[in-house]
Amino acid sequence: MMLWTTTGKGAKCDICPHECNLAEGQHGLCKSRVNRGGKIISEVYGHLCALNIDPVEKKPLLHFHQGSNCLSIASTGCNLACRNCQNWEVSQAMPSEVNSIDMSPEHLIMMCISKRCRTIAYTYTEPLTWYEYTRDCAELAHRHGISNILVSAGYINPAPLKEIAPLIDAANIDLKSFSNEIYQKINHASLAPVLATLVTLLKAGTWLEITNLVIPGINDDEELIRQMCRWLKENGFADCPLHFSRFFPNYMMRDTHPTPLKTLLMAHDIAIDEGMHFVYIGNAGEIEGENTTCPDCGKIVVRRDGYTVLDNRIKNGCCPDCGTKIAGIW
Repeated sequence: MMLWTTTGKGAKCDICPHECNLAEGQHGLCKSRVNRGGKIISEVYGHLCALNIDPVEKKPLLHFHQGSNCLSIASTGCNLACRNCQNWEVSQAMPSEVNSIDMSPEHLIMMCISKRCRTIAYTYTEPLTWYEYTRDCAELAHRHGISNILVSAGYINPAPLKEIAPLIDAANIDLKSFSNEIYQKINHASLAPVLATLVTLLKAGTWLEITNLVIPGINDDEELIRQMCRWLKENGFADCPLHFSRFFPNYMMRDTHPTPLKTLLMAHDIAIDEGMHFVYIGNAGEIEGENTTCPDCGKIVVRRDGYTVLDNRIKNGCCPDCGTKIAGIW
C-alpha cells in the first residue's frame, strides 16, 4: 500500500496521525522519514541502532511464551516526543547522529534462527516509524515460523495498522495516560488513535499487554486511573495484562521524583476493583508485583523474580487449583 500522498507542498506521510506534510528533503517529526523525490521514504530501513537478545518478560510480556528469549531490534526514530523518554538518545535523534549496523530482513531472520530465538521484538524506539522494515521482517519471520512482538506507543493511522496487524503475534502498547491533554503536553500526541490501535489489535487476535508508566503529578490521579481501567474492561481488555510501571527521573523530567510505591499499589488495587484480571507492578523491585495470580481463586500460578520464571503451575492453560482459564499463550 502507498504510505504517502502527493500534496501541493510535496508529500504527506500517511503512517501516523501527525500526517507530516513535507517539502523535498524535509524530515517528519519522527526524524527518520523524509521526502526524497516526492516520495516519503524511511532513512533507517535495514539500519539497526540496537540488536540484543532479551527475555520476553523484559518487553514486558508475561503471558506470551514465558521464559523464552526474543531477538530485540531497533532503528532510530519516534513519532512521539515524550518528556520522560528513557531511550531519547536513539528515539529523538536523527539517523546520522547514531551509529548503526546494516541488517537486511533475510539476514535478521537467519540470525534469529541461529540464536534459537522463537520471536523477534520490534522495540526500544517506535517500530511503527520504521514501518516498512518492521513489516518486511515480520512477514519473512512468519514464513519461517518465527513470531513477531511489537512494543509500541500505538500512534498509527488505521490503514497501515490494518495491513501489519495480521503479522503481529503479540504486542505491548504503552498507554501513556487516559487524558488527551496529558498526551498533548507530555507526549506530543493524542489519546484517541492509541485507543483505536488497541481495539484494532484486539480484534485482529494479537495477544495484547498494556503498560502505563505512572508519573507523579502527571497521570497518577486516582480517578484518571479508574477511568482508564473502566474503559479497558468495558471494551474487552479484561484479560489483557495491565502493567503499572514505576517512573524514574529521565530526559526532560529529571526534577520529577520516582513514583511512590504506595501510588503503584493504589493503581493496582483500582485496576482489580474495576475488573482487570491480571495486573502487574513493574520496575519496582521492592514489591512482588510480577507474579501471576488466578483471577478466580487468587492463588499464585506463576512466580517470578524480575525477568526469571521461578515456578509455573499453569496446567493446560488453566489454574491447577480451581480450573480457571489463565489467559495467554503459554
